[in-house]
Order: sequence, then structure tokens, then C-alpha cells
Amino acid sequence: MTTTNYVKTTLLLGALTGLILLCGGLLGGRTGMLIALALAGLMNFGSYWFSDKLVLARYRAKPVAEAEAPRLHAILDRLCASAGLPKPKLYILPEKAPNAFATGRNPAHAAVAVTAGLLEAMDQDEVEGVIAHELAHIKNRDILISSIAATIAGAITVVASMARWGALFGGFGDRNGRSGGSPLAMLAMAIVAPIAALVIQMAVSRSREYAADATGARIAGNPHGLARALEKLSQLNRRIPMDASPASSHLFIVMPLSAGTLSNMFSTHPPVAERIRRLVGR
Repeated sequence: MTTTNYVKTTLLLGALTGLILLCGGLLGGRTGMLIALALAGLMNFGSYWFSDKLVLARYRAKPVAEAEAPRLHAILDRLCASAGLPKPKLYILPEKAPNAFATGRNPAHAAVAVTAGLLEAMDQDEVEGVIAHELAHIKNRDILISSIAATIAGAITVVASMARWGALFGGFGDRNGRSGGSPLAMLAMAIVAPIAALVIQMAVSRSREYAADATGARIAGNPHGLARALEKLSQLNRRIPMDASPASSHLFIVMPLSAGTLSNMFSTHPPVAERIRRLVGR
């Protein structure tokens, strides 16, 4: 699992670099490509070291001290001992929709975030199942690639916006007056780039969720709490909207976007019914 994730991380960073270079070439010719190369290096560095902080900030996650939520911390302590993991930082998102995610570059620098809605909707066994699933992502070393994928997808959205404005103004040139690309090419980039962002999210394999479910069930000691939680999550997330970015939706335990959105056509999450069937055989 670890080796596979390192390969995926390298490929995703390469995809980001290539796309930014392409955009730089379209917008500013050779000079634009050089500027884009420097920008790509900065973003690759930043996505490794700071992507977790960016995702937590995006969802206004608040750190939770043990005195504020002793039962939640007690659950996390027990499950970390079962998993053989250092205790990650704990955050709560001010969202009514029940959901959760883990982030960070490695088990020593990890965080688990749950929504306020999840704590309201779930009983203790179900909360344990959800947190165990997120700890499984940490144990399986999924969290780095998930955080980097979120940063990359967000960067691609910015690239699309740049290309769209470039197309509207007829393109940009470099210092020698050479055009970086035709308005039609930049318009094509503006259309293709958001689709590329969704495809990159799909690069985070669906098998990652199945593996985290199985590992989480072992960490919790039984699969039933997680299975019940997944069933509730599936039902409630169809009824309660969440202000979730398509660039980071794959981080969550279930897809937080409402049914019928384009992103669901490219979902990185396997069907909840199949996940439950694999957990408890129904």
C-alpha cells in the first residue's frame, strides 16, 4: 500500500506540473512556461507540507481540546491504541451534514476531522466506526495522497480560470511579443481543465475506501458500527446539503456533494451499499 501511494503521489505531482506548464505556454509562450515551472515547484512543495492545513482551513475546522469533548477523545484514544498509531489532532467542522475525513502527510502529522452533524446523528458505536475508518486511512498511508490530490484539483480549477480570462482577452504574449497561444486553445483549456480535476480525483482509487473499511472494522473490533454509520451517512447526505468543494470531496468518508451533480459521475467513492455488503455480508 505504501509503495503504491508513493507512486500515485509522484504521478499526481507530475500531472500538476505538466498542466501548469501547458497553461503557462498557452498564456505566455516560453516566458510563461518558465514562470509556470517556478510556480509548479512552489505548489508541489506547498502541497506536501501544507495541503492538510489548507483543507482544514477550507472547511473552517476547529481543533477540539480533550476538556471540550472528553468522550470523543476517549474514543480516539482507544482506537489509536488498537491501531498502534500516535494520536492525531482532532477537529470539528461546523457543518450540519454528517461526514468525516483524515488528512496529513504521515501518521506522526495527521488530523481527523468530523462534522458537528455527525456527532449529532450517530451513536457511540457508529462514531467509533467512522473514526476507525479514518484511522485506517492514516495507517494505510492514504492521507498524503488524498491531501495532495485536493491541492492539485484546486490548482487545476485556478488554471481553468486563467485560461478562460486569457481566451476572453485574446491571449497574452511574452516579452518578445510572441503570443502564448490562440484564444481557441485557451478556451479549450478552460473546458478541459475542470474535467481533468475530476479525473485526478478518480486517480485516488476506489479500492482505497474498501481497504479503509476493512481495516477500520478490525481497529474498532467489529464491522457493525461502521456499517450502520455508512447507511445513515448515505441517507442523510442526500437530504442535508454541504458546502463541499469538488476538489476535496474525495477526502470524506462518503461523497458530500448532492445527488445529480456532475462530480457524482466521476465519484471516487464506491457505492455505499457495496461497502456495507463487504463489511457485513448484506
